[in-house]
Amino acid sequence: MKPTSLPRTLLFDLDGTLVDTAPDLAKATNALRTYHGLPPLPYAQIRSEVSNGGNALVTLALGIDENDAAHAAARTFLLEAYGRDVATDSRLFPGLDALLTHWSQPPRSWGIVTNKPRAYAVPLIKALGLEPGVLLCADDTETKKPSPEPLWEAARQLGVPVNECWYIGDHRRDMEAASAAGMVAVAAGYGYLDAGNDYVDWPADLWASTPEALVALLITTSCST
Repeated sequence: MKPTSLPRTLLFDLDGTLVDTAPDLAKATNALRTYHGLPPLPYAQIRSEVSNGGNALVTLALGIDENDAAHAAARTFLLEAYGRDVATDSRLFPGLDALLTHWSQPPRSWGIVTNKPRAYAVPLIKALGLEPGVLLCADDTETKKPSPEPLWEAARQLGVPVNECWYIGDHRRDMEAASAAGMVAVAAGYGYLDAGNDYVDWPADLWASTPEALVALLITTSCST
């Protein structure tokens, strides 16, 4: 898809795209390691795994996969630790406050489609004072990204045709979901990418290397790609 004009609606992934949640997730991950008598991991190492979810963070912290009998209890511990401090150090990425203000003026709108469970997404969004027009979480639809279903549901709730929406995310599955949904896929290269994961290789329509580049794409300049 080759966009020739700016969209009516922006839909964002949450972690690593709209909000930098890695600091609080890193604390929870290292709390799990401390509980098991292990030293803390470097922040950068944890950050690169954040977009892969709680199961991946447990595997990183303890070296056990989902088939291990101890995995479920460890995941519960990690999520409970995270839930107690879900928004202590998490912040919008630089410049995105202006972007959200710009897209809050009718007829424009914006929303969030995330694989994060609602129990953690809602308090985070409230703590940051965000007011998306729609919020779709992992437990709101039968399938989650890379399925297009949550993106379709977000567009439906906003009353916007899918071809007037852009979806912005920091993971390949976000691009796959956007493409399957018929939306322009925008790759956020500043998110939680692990080593060897080059965002320019994702099946996206547009790429933004920094939050500032994303703002420039959507506010400062018109889209001519």
